Amino acid sequence: MRGDMNGGVRKTRGITKLLVILVFFAFAIVALLARGNGCCVVVQLAVLPRAVPAVSPWDNPPPASHPSGNKIPTTYTGARPSSSSSSEKSETVAASSSSDEIPARPYAADSEWDIQWESVARSLNDTGSSGIVRVGLLNFDSSEVARWRSTLPAANVQAVSLAPAADAVTWDALYPGWVDEDGNRSSCPSLPNPDPPLHDYDLVAVKLPCRRQGWSRDVRRLHLQLSAAKLALHGSTPKAGMVLILSEPKCIPLPNLFPCKHLISRHAHAWLYRPDAAYLRHRLSLPVGSCQLAVPSLQPTPRSAIGSSRQAYATVLHSADAYVCGAIALARSIRDSGSTRDLVALVDAENVGAEQRAALAAAGWQVRPSPRIRNPRAARDAYNEWNYSKFRLWQLTDYDAVVFLDADLLVLGNMDFLFESGAPELSATVNSGARFNSGVMVLEPSNCTFEMLMAGVHDIDSYNGGDQGYLNEVFTWWHRLPRRANFLKYVWAEGDRAAQARALGAEVVHAVHYLGIKPWLCYRDYDCNWNVPELRRFASDEAHARWWAVHDRIEPAELRDRFCALGKGQVAMLEQHRRDAAMVSASDGHWNRTITDPRRLVNQH
Repeated sequence: MRGDMNGGVRKTRGITKLLVILVFFAFAIVALLARGNGCCVVVQLAVLPRAVPAVSPWDNPPPASHPSGNKIPTTYTGARPSSSSSSEKSETVAASSSSDEIPARPYAADSEWDIQWESVARSLNDTGSSGIVRVGLLNFDSSEVARWRSTLPAANVQAVSLAPAADAVTWDALYPGWVDEDGNRSSCPSLPNPDPPLHDYDLVAVKLPCRRQGWSRDVRRLHLQLSAAKLALHGSTPKAGMVLILSEPKCIPLPNLFPCKHLISRHAHAWLYRPDAAYLRHRLSLPVGSCQLAVPSLQPTPRSAIGSSRQAYATVLHSADAYVCGAIALARSIRDSGSTRDLVALVDAENVGAEQRAALAAAGWQVRPSPRIRNPRAARDAYNEWNYSKFRLWQLTDYDAVVFLDADLLVLGNMDFLFESGAPELSATVNSGARFNSGVMVLEPSNCTFEMLMAGVHDIDSYNGGDQGYLNEVFTWWHRLPRRANFLKYVWAEGDRAAQARALGAEVVHAVHYLGIKPWLCYRDYDCNWNVPELRRFASDEAHARWWAVHDRIEPAELRDRFCALGKGQVAMLEQHRRDAAMVSASDGHWNRTITDPRRLVNQH
């Protein structure tokens, strides 16, 4: 009996224990489910649109007041929290941030390089940051925006959104090889404006992408810089905010939108500018690329307001004497067009003789000594060995605007419209595709621009090995002049010759650029490029005749007789080319013409 009772008690106790265990497991399951729901809440927060945190999760904010005259500290001592705590803090801030915060999108993915905040702080110190009240930020992510806010706690720091350019807006679309100049019906793609709209920022900061390959022709890089310039302007007032550009050292800002003459300071990858408002407005009135002509889009400035004494035509002679005759004819043609602007010839005195320099002065050039500059990538005695001498044009700082003309050009119509229309730096005609021809350029002299060009001679590759290729890599944002301002004596196909002749005869061409063998190095009877198969594309009897008509008006006459004469070596080469053309009975038949040019018979020393 007692045994049965003991067995019953043991059974009751076992059931009780089992119930206790089941209840324990039930509570444990409930607790796990509750924790699981909590995780889900965190996940849901993570996929919400993320607002900019008020405090960076990576750094402790600096004290509210700064020692030594509001100087910004150049080092940060805040400890990096653990990954778990930083994530949890970030999500909490995201949930509690203001709902009207504008996220920094869409270019904020440019995180290939870290911002050097010490350089930013040094740049701000250079400005006296106490006057910075409103700050607009372009292309910074949330943590970077927070860092800006902690760096400038007294300022109203706002992230500005910028919608991306459409996929169809490529560099080729901005810089087409051909536009409708005559009908003026060409148009440029549009780039979105920053949002919110302009807010009279005291400082605009932008972080620029810098892809090592093709960084200078990156559409979003151009878009961001144009947007920063727009944000810097203060409505219609003659004032502009400062612009701080963050870019890797070898990827420079656009030198003709943010010129070095407006640069306050540079520390590592931080470039701080104080732009001139009128300058920025002028640039922003230009087409976004060379997809439209720049000159017709500008309002001509009245002559009385121009100050023509600060404008000049310029040419460069750096080697030997071969181009002296061309420069003399060029001066005559400019004066024949009715222009009274200064004529400046930069001449290397060690390689262009005293007689030749005196002849240039007699022709109307102000001859200025200009030591030539060697292209470090050129071979000895190559055609492009010294053509970096063209960079010295930027040292003509007694002029506000200079129109450069190669010495192998001839002006057929007045070119002063390039000054009067306010054509900006750098304006030129298209050469091919997205590249301009450097034979005619509108530029704005500045010693610091010259220094910038010189600083890159060992680093910047030139696509053609010369100055043209180099300048195309620096001034990628160039502005299109009409083809008539630099009419290349060149035919792409034989069928184009008639159209070229009509253009030259109709007097719609302002300047002819004589490619190939130059007219003064040919007999005057015809264009000698006809006799060399690989140079036939440069042959034009109409252009040749136009040059010789100007030659015959050169005064005093001894200039043309002495400095446009043919040497024995040149005569021998011309005769050999004629024999070569006769041997193959070249179909154009120029080789069979009777030569009447008296220079053929004159012996030269």
